[in-house]
Amino acid sequence: MLSARDLRGPNFGPIDLDLEAGETTCLSGPSGSGKSQLLRALADLDRHQGEVTLHGRPQGQYRPVEWRRRVGLLPAEPQWWDETVGDHFRHAIPPAALETLGLPAGVAEWPVTRLSSGERQRLGLLRLLDGAPEVLLLDEPTANLDAGNTARIEGLVGEYLAKHRAAVLWVSHDPEQWARIADHHREMPTWN
Repeated sequence: MLSARDLRGPNFGPIDLDLEAGETTCLSGPSGSGKSQLLRALADLDRHQGEVTLHGRPQGQYRPVEWRRRVGLLPAEPQWWDETVGDHFRHAIPPAALETLGLPAGVAEWPVTRLSSGERQRLGLLRLLDGAPEVLLLDEPTANLDAGNTARIEGLVGEYLAKHRAAVLWVSHDPEQWARIADHHREMPTWN
C-alpha cells in the first residue's frame, strides 16, 4: 500500500519500507534516531529525499492536501488550535468511539483548555480517524497513558484497521505492546 525507497532526511536514512493494508508495523529505536522525522517525511510534512508511493503512485503526484488526508499523522503531542473540541472535527464524533476511549458524550462541547494530556492524545486519534486515512502514522500514541487507556487506543486502532483495511506504522518503545499489536517490528536505524 505505502512504500518508501531510499528515503532520507536530515537525521535518518536511507530507509526502505513497505506497509501493507490491514497490517501494523511497530517502529522503535533510541531517542534521536529519526523516528518522528521519518513519520513526518512519509506524511510529506518535511523535506526528504527518496521515493514514497501510495498504491504505486508517487507522493509528488498527489496534491499535498490529498496526500495528508490519505496518509494521516498523529504526532506525539497533537496540536489544538480552535476553542472547543468539536471545532476540530469535520464530522460529529461517534458516541461509540467516545465510549470506546472512555470519554464522556459531551466532550465535543468542552473548551480545549479543559482537556488533560491523556484526553488530548485520545481525542487526537479520533480527529485523525475522522478523516478516514488509508495509512495511519502514529507517533507514540500511548506513551503517556495508563494501561486501561492504552488498551482502549489499541482496540480502537485495531477496529479501524479491520474495518478500513488501513496500514499502520506505530512508533512504540514497549516490547509488550509490539507483541500485542504488531504484525511486524522494525528498529531504527538498522532496518533499511
